[in-house]
Amino acid sequence: MDEQDIPIDIHAAKLVDWLVSRRHVQKNWSDNVQVIREKINNAIQDMPEHPEVTRLLSGTYINYFHCLKIIEILKETEKDSKNILGWYGSQRMKDWQEVVKLYEKDNVYLAEAGQLLTRYISYEIPAIKRQVLKGVQMQQDFDRRDAECVKGASDAKKRYTQMCKKIGIEGEKVKHELVDLLKTLPSELDSIADSAKTLSSARALYADFVSFVVKNNNSECVPLLKYIAEHGNVTTYEWTYGEPPCQIEEPKLDIELEDDCVETAADEIDFGDLQDSQEIDFGADSPGGDIDWGNLDADQPVEIDWGIGEAEGDIATDEIVVEESGVGGGIARDTDAMTLLLNPKTRQQFIDELYEVEGFLKQRRLELQTEGSILSMNQFASAPASVQDQTVEKTDEMLSIIQSVIAKISTTKLQHLFLISSSPRYVDRVADSLRSKLILVDKLAETQKAIAERKSGVAEEQKLLMSKLSVFVDRTKELQENIEEHISKRYKGRPVNLMGVNLSKNV
Repeated sequence: MDEQDIPIDIHAAKLVDWLVSRRHVQKNWSDNVQVIREKINNAIQDMPEHPEVTRLLSGTYINYFHCLKIIEILKETEKDSKNILGWYGSQRMKDWQEVVKLYEKDNVYLAEAGQLLTRYISYEIPAIKRQVLKGVQMQQDFDRRDAECVKGASDAKKRYTQMCKKIGIEGEKVKHELVDLLKTLPSELDSIADSAKTLSSARALYADFVSFVVKNNNSECVPLLKYIAEHGNVTTYEWTYGEPPCQIEEPKLDIELEDDCVETAADEIDFGDLQDSQEIDFGADSPGGDIDWGNLDADQPVEIDWGIGEAEGDIATDEIVVEESGVGGGIARDTDAMTLLLNPKTRQQFIDELYEVEGFLKQRRLELQTEGSILSMNQFASAPASVQDQTVEKTDEMLSIIQSVIAKISTTKLQHLFLISSSPRYVDRVADSLRSKLILVDKLAETQKAIAERKSGVAEEQKLLMSKLSVFVDRTKELQENIEEHISKRYKGRPVNLMGVNLSKNV
């Protein structure tokens, strides 16, 4: 192979060292660059309006090869200043020609170009690519967070709907709907009390079994369950004292409804349409507002008629009869005014008795499945007929009925209604709990909006970075080609290859 065809391979990262070692540039070349940069900065201040000049001066660092292109442009824009000797009188041209001469002295331009190439391929382009990659990762993270917000909002709405469905409300006006729902509680409890009537066979079986197994047992089995089945969901007063009350004073629920708060002016009491000049009417026979004591005359004292049986002014006390109607005058107040299934104490007793009968039936079912020996037959030979005739199928039927009653009184809707009836503040807690889920949906919607804005900003930055990367890659390729060309001239046209240069625009 001819020597002229042997390529010169130079590693780009060691290009400056290679130029110094081959004595193409001096070791102190960087000192001269400072002077050249100052002159370039001054020359830039006065430039003609030209699209190519604008392209050269934007994007990357101005080097020697840019200066050559600028001079070529000035030859066109400053041709009017050229004299008969071929010299340009334009100060712009003189400034850039001086810059080129300083660059070419001791080949300073080669050293600076090599340094620029090293900086571009080792720092500038990789830094831009890292920024682009970071932007891609941020966009992926924004997409992930946006999906999480969508899922979170969907889950919050779903939980809100499910909770409203369990409570039995629509969820439009929570407090109003809860108060309206509370009105259905008595009918719900009456339905459960009616269901208790279907437990008579299971309750009778349990009572017969206990009386057979436990001799001389004076206590009654599941008394409240029996009482509700026979009398219904009556007041606690009637269960306690054995007679219905003459009057029921139900506890009032003070539930604040924000939409229903109406304030009167100065909180004054409204007495109606009374005028200041009007007097209170005490009756037609009492003019002047005096109290009418009847047909009494001060001059003719009238004796009080105490009724029959009075003799000579004495009161016949044996004729007075005081009729008592229950305890405390027959008035049911506080918990006594509550029905048995509304009163927390009696309701819990009712539930306990249901579970008691259920536990008995489960145990009895297990025993019936394992019984069959002669000992077992002899053991229940004297038992009541209901115990002897009991089968697994009958037990399963009783279990199904009692479990359905337990399920009725254990629904989420009823639990909420019980809590509302016992604590009006629970309405606020339920409303706040539901509202928190809607607030979460709104917060997630705001977060989505912020994420979308930030993602849009990152996308704009990505466009600018990709444009900047494209400019750097193109300028670096030009710089590489120019360096290879100028080094090749110094070696009689031998091909020069700068190694280790990766100028891909892909991240």
